Amino acid sequence: MKSYVSIGLLGLGTVGSGVVQLIQNHQEELQHQVGCEVRVKSILVRNTDKERDIQIGQTFLTSNPDDILQDPDIDLVVEVIGGIEEAREHMIKAIQSGKHVVTANKDLIALHGPELLEAAAQNQVDLFYEASVGGGIPILRGLSEGLVSDRLKKVMGIVNGTTNYILTKMDEEGQSYEAALKKAQELGFAEADPTADVEGLDAARKMAILARLAFSTNVSLDDVEVEGISNLSLQDLHYGQKLGYTMKLIGIAQLDDQKVEVSVQPTFLATSHPLASVKNEYNAIYVKGEAVGETMFYGPGAGSLPTATAVMADVVAVIRNMRLGVNGKTVVAPRFKSVLKSPQERYGQFYFRLHLADEVGAFSKITGLFNELGISFEKILQTPLNKGELAEIIIVTHTVSLENFQEALMKLRDLPVVKDVISYYRVEGNGAK
Repeated sequence: MKSYVSIGLLGLGTVGSGVVQLIQNHQEELQHQVGCEVRVKSILVRNTDKERDIQIGQTFLTSNPDDILQDPDIDLVVEVIGGIEEAREHMIKAIQSGKHVVTANKDLIALHGPELLEAAAQNQVDLFYEASVGGGIPILRGLSEGLVSDRLKKVMGIVNGTTNYILTKMDEEGQSYEAALKKAQELGFAEADPTADVEGLDAARKMAILARLAFSTNVSLDDVEVEGISNLSLQDLHYGQKLGYTMKLIGIAQLDDQKVEVSVQPTFLATSHPLASVKNEYNAIYVKGEAVGETMFYGPGAGSLPTATAVMADVVAVIRNMRLGVNGKTVVAPRFKSVLKSPQERYGQFYFRLHLADEVGAFSKITGLFNELGISFEKILQTPLNKGELAEIIIVTHTVSLENFQEALMKLRDLPVVKDVISYYRVEGNGAK
């Protein structure tokens, strides 16, 4: 084996700069861990003349991907350019050239992960993607190695820092959604076009990846039910606080009887729940297994150095495999075909808010309807409205099937005493009694 490992870096943005910085500043630690020098030989950028914050020699930069993908001296390609088609093309070419690949690209792994992993196995190279979920949180290695002997039943978490920052400001400071989003954009937590974050698409991609690893199933992005936070009301967050809940955008992947459900949706968490205390741009993933019980992974979900740290953990794993001669042998194909639960097989508690005619017997009509469907109430709030003869009712159900809850909502809208069903959300944990 060579006395050094040569890396080709695709991209020199936020994460790419962090990778270069770690390799430059932590070379002694890296050599101690892997037993050889780690070099960045070439970096793919769109403009080689652009001024950059990081100090890097001009001779390292190229705008031609083949300078990296076809260079026989480069052992490992780190992909941090983002996007899908261009990145996929580069990764396939690198794999077919016998190069190991490390990526932080959640979009690509969510959509084409199984295909890329199969190509890596066929070419006996490694493909690792720890940084694609949770930034600096070692969640993927935790699932695939640390908890590999357990039977995992549930993975749920806050996997998008942008939405968590927005919801923290709305919940704790009473900021409007628009004001909190603007502040997130000013601080660099949100993109100019925040759609992927606030509509739950970013979190959905991460949950598809987590569900595949946790349950050894071929979950696809299309299997994830998605709802974002852009329509949330401060009024609902206020009522949630009264009931002992805080609002978070939660990704949930759950396995029961070899059937899965995967969703991303605004969820009321009991303030006693471990995830409820995760604030601002931080991420956390809660994992429940038969043997380990409950564990939680917490940390920064994005940022240059946290994400670069996860990338470098994969780089070290690749180099160790190189020295052992076991590259391309760590890929484990899904054990089970993904079978989704039906609404009748999905259970949870639900919060809903409605406007009701403020007249004798109106509420008994609501309770009668829910009793017919076998749905009982855990919590009830009622407040008068300054809108004529209306009352506002907030209810949290006991555990019920999604099918029954959806049927109840449909029938509620047909009741003459119900003027409007304003909102409804999933609930996790027990709020204030």
